[in-house]
Amino acid sequence: MQKSIVISVSHDLGVETARARVAAGLEQLRRDYVDKLAHSEVVWTGNAADLKVGAFGHNMQARIEVLADSLHIEVWLPWLLAALAGPIQTALAQHAGEALRIESKPQG
Repeated sequence: MQKSIVISVSHDLGVETARARVAAGLEQLRRDYVDKLAHSEVVWTGNAADLKVGAFGHNMQARIEVLADSLHIEVWLPWLLAALAGPIQTALAQHAGEALRIESKPQG
């Protein structure tokens, strides 16, 4: 059974700057880590990125919505990783703000 993680990242960068930073960060993450071990795909529709990562027969999906004053990040973990949802959410919340140089806080 899939498990959903939701994170909200506040910012004061405006949509264009935040979207550019998200796009650059995703590209670096894919290039440096993900594509070495898995297949990944990022599709932008307006100011929302849909991500798919597949490895070892398991798929993970995520959606990042870039809003005027925040990012809304939702990650759907496959059943194999669902037990690690808490630590994964904590790590994402801590590193999302660092990576984008903006404040982050977990929801829910």
